[in-house]
Amino acid sequence: MIDKVLHALAEPRRRDILSLIQNGELPSSDIASHFNITAPAISQHLKVLEESGLVLIRKAGTKRYYRMRREGFSDLKQYIDRYWDDSLLRLKQAAEEEERRNRISDEHAGQ
Repeated sequence: MIDKVLHALAEPRRRDILSLIQNGELPSSDIASHFNITAPAISQHLKVLEESGLVLIRKAGTKRYYRMRREGFSDLKQYIDRYWDDSLLRLKQAAEEEERRNRISDEHAGQ
C-alpha cells in the first residue's frame, strides 16, 4: 500500500486536493473549481487518491463528497518513522559520545 500512497502523493495536484479537503469534505464540483483542468481529469486524480486509501467518498444523491482519510497516511508515517527514529538514535549516540569526550577532556585538564 505504501507504493500506492507514494504514487498518489507524487502528483502536485493530488497534494493540492488533499489540502482542500483536509479539514472537511467537499463535492467533486467544488474541488474541480479550484483547478484549470477538466472535471474528468480531477475525477481521475480523486480515483487515484481513493485507491491509495487517502480519500473517502460519501455519495448523496448524484453528488459525491470527498474527505481526507487520515488513517491512510499511517503506512507512510510508519515508513518514514523507521528512518527518522534511526536518525534520532544516531544523534543521541553522537551527543552522548561528545559529552563523554568532554568529560574525559575536562578531567585531564583538571589534573
